[in-house]
Amino acid sequence: MADDYIPPKVWTWAQPSGGAFASINRPIAGATHDRELPVGQHPLQLYSLATPNGVKVTILLEELLDAGHRADYDAWLIDINKGDQFGSGFVAVNPNSKIPALMDRATSQRVFESASIMLYLAEKFGGAFIPRDPGRRTEMFSWLFWQMGSAPFVGGGFGHFYAYAPTKQEYPINRYAMETKRQLDVLNQHLAVHEWMAGEYSLADIAIYAWYGNLVLGRAYNAAEFLDVASYTHVLAWAQRIDARPAVIRGRKVNRTWGEPQEQLPERHSAADFT
Repeated sequence: MADDYIPPKVWTWAQPSGGAFASINRPIAGATHDRELPVGQHPLQLYSLATPNGVKVTILLEELLDAGHRADYDAWLIDINKGDQFGSGFVAVNPNSKIPALMDRATSQRVFESASIMLYLAEKFGGAFIPRDPGRRTEMFSWLFWQMGSAPFVGGGFGHFYAYAPTKQEYPINRYAMETKRQLDVLNQHLAVHEWMAGEYSLADIAIYAWYGNLVLGRAYNAAEFLDVASYTHVLAWAQRIDARPAVIRGRKVNRTWGEPQEQLPERHSAADFT
């Protein structure tokens, strides 16, 4: 990549820019092919992949089941590397062509964007994992939306340039590493004096764990040493507490097709699938 690049007056899509996702990236929306989505026996139909945004929802669904709610679900694999998210059926559920996407057949309601899905499920089951106390509830929403606004700097910024870009570029890696570490410090300072993000285990903990918990646990971008994640001791202790929860152990496996075989469950249709 040239150091003297001068942007044109009007950008045009001339060719793929390279990198891990070059074959599926494009500047227009909509379906590229006809493909109906599969439908299972449960009212809740999830179409996803075990990325951080996908894991948020599968962990929540498993937590709801452990809490005694009738939240059984089918989880269908959407392989974003193969362009499954551009099939006509998926686009009908999520016009933005991003995982996860949810169809509630009991209400004929589509839901997209991970935090929206989490809130929909929590409210469907009586406000589960949303604090009742008004102050804690407000704090939970603040941290949940903090995660939604901040994580793109980690995934789309740091993760892209450090792990997925076709070449290593000092400026973007330094820029996004600095911001990622600043965000980890925000969490570390908060968790130094709080056991959970909003006074009790909530949607905020699940959503933030999926991104930052896995980062400090060394599961993202092979960047644990580079980011010195072990120095964020309070984030690490919090992530380890969440990581040990049975619902989290199960939820991390759903729609996962990489890693050790015992960590993978490409599709989930009943609790028996875990055994």
